[in-house]
Amino acid sequence: MSDKNNSAGGGLGLSTVLFLIFLVLKLCNVIDWSWWWVTSPLWISAIIVVLLFVGIFIYYYVEEKKLEPKNKKRGKKNEKD
Repeated sequence: MSDKNNSAGGGLGLSTVLFLIFLVLKLCNVIDWSWWWVTSPLWISAIIVVLLFVGIFIYYYVEEKKLEPKNKKRGKKNEKD
């Protein structure tokens, strides 16, 4: 028998737990927040993920542009050979 655990794990993230807490508090009339603030853990974490992807894309785009003149020079050298 193997003791390996084949579950994917993961569970609930911090933003999901916060959302569920805020949701229960809102539905039980403990807090009088706007629904924007109740759902804020979900959309704020989504915005952070999108910003990270945009930042990574911009970084690689800028790095590619920096290397482009070097690649053009190498291409010209190879054409002369």
